[in-house]
Amino acid sequence: MDKNTRIAFLGLGTMGAPMAGRVLAAGYPLTVWNRTPERADDLRARGATVAGSPADAVRDADVVVTMLADPAAVREVVAAVVPALRPGAHLVDASTVGPDVVREVAALLPAGVTLVDAPVMGSADRAATGELSLLVGGDADAVTPLLSVFGAITRTGELGTGAALKLVLINAVVVGVTAVAEAMTLADALGLPEDLTKGALAVSPLAGLAGRAFATGAHFPIRLAAKDVGLAAAAASLPLSSTVHKRLTEPGVPGDEDLGRIVDHLRKA
Repeated sequence: MDKNTRIAFLGLGTMGAPMAGRVLAAGYPLTVWNRTPERADDLRARGATVAGSPADAVRDADVVVTMLADPAAVREVVAAVVPALRPGAHLVDASTVGPDVVREVAALLPAGVTLVDAPVMGSADRAATGELSLLVGGDADAVTPLLSVFGAITRTGELGTGAALKLVLINAVVVGVTAVAEAMTLADALGLPEDLTKGALAVSPLAGLAGRAFATGAHFPIRLAAKDVGLAAAAASLPLSSTVHKRLTEPGVPGDEDLGRIVDHLRKA
């Protein structure tokens, strides 16, 4: 790849917008598309071309990156772009959809188009600074220079293994943050001061999860965390994950707020 490589970025949500910004900052020609066009205004002002449809966005692209909310969105957008993909193009799916959907996408692509699964760990603040962790499956050699713009790369093996490892890791995080929420609920019931409990958790084996539970400035919407845990629970018999999914999707849960807010929600439940 060189800096004349044409990039299309589809999906400008919480993670997609700062990731697309990293592509621009790296000097690549960039075309973007988002279902809600206003989300592209900042990138347009910074020099990106804004396409009116997914197909228009990818028509001249050498590399297409998708960062979409869920399997349904990935299926819909990929179906729309398949007729417009150029021979020799690379499609990089950074969405969290699981390996089954990756294989579905691979089956839809025309000969000569290479698929790479590259879901990410990290939230919007790290996306903006290029400090994500990318879990990359498939033949990614040709797109490694672009992927490195987003953060550190872990090559996981054959196509779909990046998506699989992402489910393993994100499921552990979401279930773990929910466990911290229950720990705080128990501390409340036992009459322990909040600061004492938080301090003890911060130096316990749960320190990393506690840090994520009480983080400020991070934004991983609860509704997306619920989606990820649901994908994991559908892939294996996971009683804890199934219970967490049920709690995260209860009426009254603030789905658009950061995962850490589940601590306050469960403590008040």
